[in-house]
Amino acid sequence: MQKRIKALLKDNIFIIAICITIAIAYLSLMKMPKNGPSISGIDKWGHGFAYFTLTISWLFTFYKKPRKKYYVIIACIIYGIIIEILQSKLTSYRTGDYLDILANTTGVLMALLIFNQILKKNQVNLQ
Repeated sequence: MQKRIKALLKDNIFIIAICITIAIAYLSLMKMPKNGPSISGIDKWGHGFAYFTLTISWLFTFYKKPRKKYYVIIACIIYGIIIEILQSKLTSYRTGDYLDILANTTGVLMALLIFNQILKKNQVNLQ
């Protein structure tokens, strides 16, 4: 069972990364419903998690090309900045926030750190 899941992920990681990228854009630009009490700063954790997931998916997409790793990191950070700019320019119900950019970047860098640890310790046989 585990081999099947691994093979499925390996064969479809590019499609998964594209879907995550599109989902982040959609969720970032859609009007969010206001339900229940809000917890201060909880959205920053969401940003960090989303960009961690985005980055780790793209890193695994290009793991056989070590030089591409830093392009992925730069692209994910720029993507986060562009999304924040689009929120402030294209929507009247969302605002761009520097703290969101910081949370996005933190998620990207955490993904890089964990990805490097996974490869270094060779905990996951990626081939």
